[in-house]
Amino acid sequence: MRAILIANKGDNDGGHVVAYFQKMGYTFTTLMREESDQWPLLGNDVQLVVPIGSDWSVYWDDVAHHVRRESELLKSAHQAGIPLFGVCFGAQILAFALGGEVRRAHHSEIGWFSVDWEPSFRQKMGDLAEKEWFQWHYDMFVPPTEAQIWAKSSAGVQVFQCGRSFGVQFHPEVTPGVVERWSRVGTDTGPVELQQVGIDPELLLEETVRRADTYASQCDALLGYFVAQMHK
Repeated sequence: MRAILIANKGDNDGGHVVAYFQKMGYTFTTLMREESDQWPLLGNDVQLVVPIGSDWSVYWDDVAHHVRRESELLKSAHQAGIPLFGVCFGAQILAFALGGEVRRAHHSEIGWFSVDWEPSFRQKMGDLAEKEWFQWHYDMFVPPTEAQIWAKSSAGVQVFQCGRSFGVQFHPEVTPGVVERWSRVGTDTGPVELQQVGIDPELLLEETVRRADTYASQCDALLGYFVAQMHK
C-alpha cells in the first residue's frame, strides 16, 4: 500500500504516525514542501496522505505558492476519497484546503496539554480522552462548516474530521528524538520560541523521554480510531 508524507526539508520525521502505518503495510514516499513545483501528480495507487508539521504559517506570503500547491493536492485527495491524516501545520493546511481558515491562535501551546473532547467522542475514546498530548504551535485552524469538531482547547480547535480527512493540532508523531531536534540550539526557531514562553528545553525533553513508551501506545490508539473511520 502506498502512502504520501508531506514535510519540510530537515523536518520530515513522521515518528509514531509513520511507524504505525508502516506496521500496517504502507510504504511512504516523501514530498518536500520546498519542492512543490516538482511534485508528481497524485497516483491512483496512493491510499493515504499524511501532511505533518512545519515552522511555516499557511498565511505567509513568502510560501503562498507552496501552500497553494499543497492545498490543491490535499483537496484532490479528499475529493477522491483518499484518507488524510494531518498533523499540526498539516491539519491547518488541510482545513484551509477544504474551505476553512487558519489564523493566529488565541495563545501558543508548547509542551504537554490536555484537550477537551466532545462528549460523544469522549465515550468512544475511553481513557484516551483523559491523556495529555504534545503541542507546539502558534496558529489555529477553523475547520470547514461541514466538518465534525471532536476536540478543542483554549487555543482553538484541536481535532476535526471531514469524511475520511482527519486533522489534529497536537503532535501524535512526537518522539524524544523529534523534540530534541526541535529544541536544539542552531535550529532556526525552536530555542527562541522556548525562551519566549519560558520553557527549559532540557526539562521539556526529560518529560518527553519519561512519557515516551506510554505516548507511543496512546498514539497507536488514536490512529486505530482513524483507521476504523478510513474503512467506513
